[in-house]
Amino acid sequence: VQLQASGGGFVQPGGSLKLSCTFSGDMSGYSPIGWFRQAPGKEREGVSVTDRWDGRVRYADSVKGRFTMTRDKAKSTVYLSMDDLRPEDTAVYYCATRKNRLITSAQLTAAHYEYWGQGTQVTVSS
Repeated sequence: VQLQASGGGFVQPGGSLKLSCTFSGDMSGYSPIGWFRQAPGKEREGVSVTDRWDGRVRYADSVKGRFTMTRDKAKSTVYLSMDDLRPEDTAVYYCATRKNRLITSAQLTAAHYEYWGQGTQVTVSS
């Protein structure tokens, strides 16, 4: 499985961006699929995940109400729509997945994921 993230860029506070993550290869059994981010000097943190087993999308508290994760199965792509962006959202954003199921409480933890895309930079600044 390979993942390719794109869509990052520079935006002013309050602006919006939409990230895409396209998968190639046999995705059978891979779940969950998540978005993560890493700011300079900080650990990689979970942003949102979607679980094929229960169909739910989960978000980090810091992005709830501002970010929306969606999935287009026909295009093997997941999206992260980001609104009301803030300077603290500045980071490299990654998409990731793993082969086996993961309990809900662990799904936003980066260490549990095995397959990663290359990352796309999001910069929010005035």
